[in-house]
Amino acid sequence: MNFWNSLAVGIREIWSHKFRSFLTMLGVILGVASLLSTFALTDGMAKASREYMTQMGGVERINVIAQDVPQEQLLLTDTSPGRTVDDAELIQAAAKHVSRVTPWYTQFVPLQRAGEKFRAYIYGVWPDYVPINRHVVEYGRSISQLDLDEGRAVCVIGTRIVEQLWPEKPTCKPVGETIIMSGKPYKIIGIFQYYENEDNRAARLKGKKPVLLTKNGKSYNPYTVKNTTVIIPFNTFYYEFRAANVTGDIDQGPIRKIDGLTIQASDPEHVQDAIDEASSILIQSHRGVEDFTFDTRQELADSIEKTARNTRLTGGLIAGISLIVGGIGITNIMLASITERIREIGVRRAIGAKSGHIFTQILVESTVVGIIGGFLGLVAALGMTHLIKFTTDGASLPVIQTASVLMSFGFAVLIGVFSGIYPAWTASRIAPIEALRYG
Repeated sequence: MNFWNSLAVGIREIWSHKFRSFLTMLGVILGVASLLSTFALTDGMAKASREYMTQMGGVERINVIAQDVPQEQLLLTDTSPGRTVDDAELIQAAAKHVSRVTPWYTQFVPLQRAGEKFRAYIYGVWPDYVPINRHVVEYGRSISQLDLDEGRAVCVIGTRIVEQLWPEKPTCKPVGETIIMSGKPYKIIGIFQYYENEDNRAARLKGKKPVLLTKNGKSYNPYTVKNTTVIIPFNTFYYEFRAANVTGDIDQGPIRKIDGLTIQASDPEHVQDAIDEASSILIQSHRGVEDFTFDTRQELADSIEKTARNTRLTGGLIAGISLIVGGIGITNIMLASITERIREIGVRRAIGAKSGHIFTQILVESTVVGIIGGFLGLVAALGMTHLIKFTTDGASLPVIQTASVLMSFGFAVLIGVFSGIYPAWTASRIAPIEALRYG
């Protein structure tokens, strides 16, 4: 009996006992459904985390932050100037693996426009701030070097600022209009795009209602910080907010220290090289005092991948138990089927069928059970993921990848094969005369 005949007989046998076959497949169906659903949920969480990290600058974004001076350098603390704009200029000029640099100031200030008020953090930055933080200016333009050099009173704002200061028309694009920051007018030269996750952006572009993310019962957008961004030229900020330091009636002179310093590595593979170069430069400019350190996203990226891997492994082991139980069910049913078909096996052996033919016949039947169960499991998993999308708050939506589908289906097929080996071996060892005498 060739393979195709064995396959036809196997399908016919399964179809003739539909309910029993379904119960046999149930373990495989549940196992595949839970396995693929676990993969989809894990991939969805990892995708959302990677997307957020990328939107916030990716692994190439490195913050130079202040730290306590080591114990052995306490006496040298006052010799270091701290983080200043000179650090940014030195790194920009000498660090080969640093592609972009921006020092920045920040302050929480009131914004006003035609009676509307809103408080937000404004940032005084270099032009590199925009690409480093993965901002996209959708309307107008970004801050230029000329704005910086001339200390122009211009700003680029996020969409959330527009919604707050133009409540009567929150979707307007007020490029060229003026807002008041701390009592001084600033001309809007650009508006950032609205930041949201990819699923919501795709839904909105198709005219569908984006899924609202909720936290503690309230809707939220994890990109709110970016949507409320307000940037002005670095020099403008310095002249308006930091050029004088008055204590009582005495001007203490300009504040030279900056609030932050951010650099961008030329590519993800050279993050450590960029850190080493920047560290060497800063050690010299800070006169040997190690009052700084580096905050990178590499640990976060590694944590995301490790969490996804561990979750996938744990979920896979749990789902694997269901598949093993399903395999045991297939073995039991196949052994029962052999008992019912001993005379049939005897007749086949008597008219020339070899033990290998019988072995193949039973193995093909168990494999077919695994294949059909695997296919139904994939359908069940698809239904479960759609149910999750409708019943959850929309955060970290499950993502079904081709590799996960193939792996889940492959396990079902393997379970079908391995579960049929013992019954097939048992059936192939039945003696023809004893089989014909049975019953």
